[in-house]
Amino acid sequence: MSLDDAPPGPSGSPSPKPELPELRQITDAQTMRALSHPVRIALIETLGLEGPLTATEVGELIGESPTTCSFHLRQLAKYGFVEEAGGGKGRARPWRMTSIGQQISAHGDPEAELAAGALVRMFRERHLARYRTWMETKAAYPREWREAAGDSEYIFYLTAEELEQLNQKLLDMLRPVAVQRLTDPSQRPPGSVPVEMLIFSYPISLPEPGSGGRPAGQGAG
Repeated sequence: MSLDDAPPGPSGSPSPKPELPELRQITDAQTMRALSHPVRIALIETLGLEGPLTATEVGELIGESPTTCSFHLRQLAKYGFVEEAGGGKGRARPWRMTSIGQQISAHGDPEAELAAGALVRMFRERHLARYRTWMETKAAYPREWREAAGDSEYIFYLTAEELEQLNQKLLDMLRPVAVQRLTDPSQRPPGSVPVEMLIFSYPISLPEPGSGGRPAGQGAG
């Protein structure tokens, strides 16, 4: 089954695509600061990837003690990022994510802008560390994985509105597959493994005042 295929419904026609859960919106500085801890980010990444785990189980995966993980899981629960999955007692209680994915937005609040910048940098540093690990170890992967992996860079001339639309189209295309296979292991094809895709988009020059968005230093043509 390809990424574009949907399993057939009872009548043989493609099943309707499942409705996606809403991205959690994080807008306040206090919540951002609560998440800005390397252990808490590691816990969120691991629970999102592996599903419900106890403090002991997730500690083994991220290299932290059950006591440390238990403390940070309770803090994440306080801010609504995780919840008890049911069953077990004490450190044997499994925990799960309350949502898949977050959207961080400061909405012009200076305090939240600072907190958002620090939080996003922590996430990106972890992402880029995994990318560096891939570059250093990819020779150990089978050839088909080395050839399938991508590494590209593009520069576009876009308006702010076009950039927003492009990012939304990418999100609409990628998120259904990501959420479906994260939340339902039965949807993962044989041979599939976790794949991380980083997409950065940002202007590389300031628009000139009164230029209608034209980058500074660019003539009218």
